[in-house]
Amino acid sequence: MDDFANILGNIGVVCFLVAYYLLQKGRVAYTSALYLLLNLAGSILLLISLMVHWNLPAFLLEAAWALISIYGIYKHIYLAKRNRT
Repeated sequence: MDDFANILGNIGVVCFLVAYYLLQKGRVAYTSALYLLLNLAGSILLLISLMVHWNLPAFLLEAAWALISIYGIYKHIYLAKRNRT
């Protein structure tokens, strides 16, 4: 289980880095669905990893990151619906 948790955590880190790289390159906007989903995926994968390798401060950070990403996704969907009408 340790190895699997580490693999998931590393994939989560890659998600964060890809999102940040794409943002810096101007390929995505901070409000884009891709950016928000990469951040959510990264935080969820790291939260799973932290369940095996417990670290409270890191868990709180990732939980907050996930909640903020969910808010951003909700806002993205809401605005998309609103703009269609």
